Amino acid sequence: MKITIIGATGMAGSALVAEALKRGHQVTALARSTEKLAALPTSPNLTTRAVDAFAVTAADLQTADVVIDAFATAPAQAYLHVDLAAHLVHVLRETTTPRLVFILGAGSLHTGDDRHLFVNDIAKDPHAASFISVPQNQLKELNFLREVEDVNWVGVSPAANFHPGEATAALLGEDDLLFNAQQESGTSAGTMAVAILNEVEDPQHHNSRFTVADK
Repeated sequence: MKITIIGATGMAGSALVAEALKRGHQVTALARSTEKLAALPTSPNLTTRAVDAFAVTAADLQTADVVIDAFATAPAQAYLHVDLAAHLVHVLRETTTPRLVFILGAGSLHTGDDRHLFVNDIAKDPHAASFISVPQNQLKELNFLREVEDVNWVGVSPAANFHPGEATAALLGEDDLLFNAQQESGTSAGTMAVAILNEVEDPQHHNSRFTVADK
């Protein structure tokens, strides 16, 4: 398949590039830094392009089968998560190809007996003021996507601790925060990449969100 990855040099994006190449897909990696793009694995199936995500046009995406939004930004500009989702939806309105895949946050997942939003728990962290805008805006991003019916999209949320690391056996769910047998709630970048590529190759979700955690 032809897969375009936006934010290809970040933690999630670089893991996605590696996993997609390992599976033999043709990958176009988009990021702002030429230097970071040059550090990605060398492969005849990899094309890199230094570009601002908001400058991506419909023409840039029309040859792709799948576009994955692995965009990350500083908390002060967390609203850009919503803006980029809106931009990608705008340029692909009334299309079924390419399929859009969005990496969302854990804050939009439900937890506890009352199934409250996990972002409410994050907000109770004494240090949350420095980063709470990210899960809050990723919740807004999901709420926006849930109103989109004329674009083929899917969202994926990690567990509470999204961290670098190799893929492990995985737990899959829909809208509830996942915990493993040790009551840990974490997702490695490798596990996320495998879950996304599995969904890309064998679609199980349409215009909805699912979640993945390390088992």
